Amino acid sequence: MKRIWLIFAQSVTACLGLLFVLRAFYPNLLEAGKQAIVINQVETGTSNVSPNIARVGYSIAAKKAMPSVVNIFTSSKMPETNAHEQFKDDPLYKHFFGEQPDTEDNQPESSLGSGVIVSDKGLILTNDHVVASADEIEVALADGRKLSAKVVGTDPDTDLAVLQVNAKDLPAITFSASDRLNVGDVVLAIGNPFGVGQTVTQGIVSALGRNHLGINTYENFIQTDASINPGNSGGALIDADGNLVGVNSAIYSRNGGSMGIGFAIPASLARQVMEQIAVSGSVTRGWIGIEAQDITPELAESFKLAQVRGSLIAGVLRNSPADVAGIKAGDVLLAINGKEVADSSSMLNLIAVLKPNEKAVLKIARAEKEINVSVTVGKRPKPVVVSK
Repeated sequence: MKRIWLIFAQSVTACLGLLFVLRAFYPNLLEAGKQAIVINQVETGTSNVSPNIARVGYSIAAKKAMPSVVNIFTSSKMPETNAHEQFKDDPLYKHFFGEQPDTEDNQPESSLGSGVIVSDKGLILTNDHVVASADEIEVALADGRKLSAKVVGTDPDTDLAVLQVNAKDLPAITFSASDRLNVGDVVLAIGNPFGVGQTVTQGIVSALGRNHLGINTYENFIQTDASINPGNSGGALIDADGNLVGVNSAIYSRNGGSMGIGFAIPASLARQVMEQIAVSGSVTRGWIGIEAQDITPELAESFKLAQVRGSLIAGVLRNSPADVAGIKAGDVLLAINGKEVADSSSMLNLIAVLKPNEKAVLKIARAEKEINVSVTVGKRPKPVVVSK
């Protein structure tokens, strides 16, 4: 009996040892009956760049993205210089005054820029200032084709526009994950500077979240030292994997050329605007009807804030969502739906992404106390243009 028990104990020990080995070296073997779910996703902070990047450079990334970047040529008709210009093609006018040659002043103005193909159905993303005053738009593809384009919609507040060309199966660019970009990352700018043709320049991300530049209403720029020159506007800023991280928009310059400070609209913001324009032709933004200013150290001390943060509500529009919710001038806006308000610029961006008719919770400081106020978000009204 003792011998049988010893054999049993040895067998159990051997089986447990074998099970441990299988579990350690073949973990999936014991779960063969389960169906694995495979999800393709770019991991945060990872890159597909080859370890031999120092040897081969960034040619792979450039080749991947260059076919998606186009050159945009626009022309606009000059206004008539005098009252008689409008009659120069009239037969009766020609009978008395003869043929009038076109003067230099009457020649159509031309300008150029760049764009990025974002859909194989012919949608192209560019800057609003590239096409704002254009009467005719022509797009030159990387394969040499030239196509006429029409404006689907524009968003001057972010300086973005979406064009449509009558072509299919176009090489659409790949958008990068919005949380992958960091200061110091290598980026490439692709565009058509000065009309010389498609050009690639290389640099790094110098800063993120640049605002208070006075360029656009909504500013959250990527700053880069990759050379951006006139003609690059609307072109692609890509990472070392060839994915779109931004749309080149503006430069800081004293002489019109690149000085190592360029600004690009983040791809995440460009995508939000592009998708809304593609669906409805315009962009809808949240609005609560307040005027705000940045908190200075002096204001923080005056309102007895623990730190310099938030945005001072300087005014509330009558009958606006903020007015209905009971928000008052003198309140300090600290957070919107749990997201901290750093300054008036970040406040604008946080409010803009809110959906009209939905509730938003605003944390405000009032009389040395922090309170939450629920606001029903409205739709941002279009700016009224006053004719002079």
